Amino acid sequence: MNKEQFLKELKNRLSGLPKNDLEDRISFYREAIDDRIEEGKTEEEAVNDLGTIDEIVNEIAKDYPLGKLVKEKVRPNRALTAWEIIIIILGFPLWFPLLTVFFVLCLVFYLLIWVLVIVTYVIETALIVASVASLVAFFIYLFNGVFSITALGSSLMCLGAAMLFVFACIGATKLSIKLAKAIFTGIKKSFMRKGNK
Repeated sequence: MNKEQFLKELKNRLSGLPKNDLEDRISFYREAIDDRIEEGKTEEEAVNDLGTIDEIVNEIAKDYPLGKLVKEKVRPNRALTAWEIIIIILGFPLWFPLLTVFFVLCLVFYLLIWVLVIVTYVIETALIVASVASLVAFFIYLFNGVFSITALGSSLMCLGAAMLFVFACIGATKLSIKLAKAIFTGIKKSFMRKGNK
């Protein structure tokens, strides 16, 4: 891919950005390619050094504020006419509840991502509490003159399970963070795509 093809494709993929930001990004990559060409690389090598367009769009999406993308998306290109305002007002009983349901469903979906983390930590806590309770029961039995191998065994078993379950807690947390980041990056990328303005 040559420089112009690369910049054209990148501009199409980032067309949802505000105009000034879009031009800044394109200028940055144009200069980066020119710098590499001045160092003696061919145009194709210079373009390849920057990475794929998908990688670049992902990096920009990760760092770009979602609020700016949404603001750019909903900003009207022209003033609303009187008829459009009337339709918006009359349609309020229909579109507002639907919009509210959409946002509630998005919130529920986001919370479901974290349910796995919550459940793993609840199980971890339950195992620790069960281990402590069994150990307390063992000492109560021992104080009464009874050696309860069952209470001691269940305390050690719960403690061992809790120690192993720490890895599940860490894994679930990392997975949920990674999934949440991927979702937000995907949302941002959808606002950056051509035709979303």
